[in-house]
Amino acid sequence: MPPRLKTIRVSEAPEGFRYQENFLTSDQERKLVQEIQRLPLREFLFQGYEARRRTISFGWHYSFEEASLNKAGQIPEFLLAPRERAAALADLKPADFPHVLVTEYSPRTPIGWHRDKAVFEDVVGISLLSPCSFRLRRRTALGWERFTQILEPRSAYLLRGPVRTQWEHSIPPVDELRFSITFRGLRH
Repeated sequence: MPPRLKTIRVSEAPEGFRYQENFLTSDQERKLVQEIQRLPLREFLFQGYEARRRTISFGWHYSFEEASLNKAGQIPEFLLAPRERAAALADLKPADFPHVLVTEYSPRTPIGWHRDKAVFEDVVGISLLSPCSFRLRRRTALGWERFTQILEPRSAYLLRGPVRTQWEHSIPPVDELRFSITFRGLRH
C-alpha cells in the first residue's frame, strides 16, 4: 500500500481565487430563492449515478454520459442581473458567461472532489441561504496542499487561472438547505 500523503494547510488563498462577502443583498437573495424554487430541478446524474443534489443548466449543459457540451434552454431573465454582477467580479462581460448551473443542496448533501471540465474557463459561484465549507486541494510532491473558504450566504467566489486548472474543489455535506448559482465561461 502506498504511503498516505501529507496534508499541508495553506493560509493564503490559491492564485486565481477571489472571494467577496455581501455580493448580494438579503432582498436580492430572497427574490432569487423564490425564482429558483419554481425551477424544474432534477437529480444530478454522473456516469449512471444519481447524486443527492438537484440541478438545472441554462445556455449550455455538460453531459457526463456523453462527455459533450450541448445547447440548453435560454438563461432566464431573473438570472441576468446576477450574471452581470458575476461578470463584473471577474472583470468580464456578461456574454462571457454563457453557461449557468443552478444547484440545490438539501441537508446532508455533499459534492465530491472535482475540477470543472476543461471545456469551461473562468467560474463564478454565488452562495444562497446557508454557509458551507468550500474546500480546495492540490497534489504536490510533498502531499496535498489544502485551503478552505467558508462561503457565507449572499457571497461569491471566482476561480481563474491556477486555482481553476490545478486545484480540485469540494463541499462536505451541508447542514441546511443551500442553493448555488454557478456561471461558467467557455474555453475557446
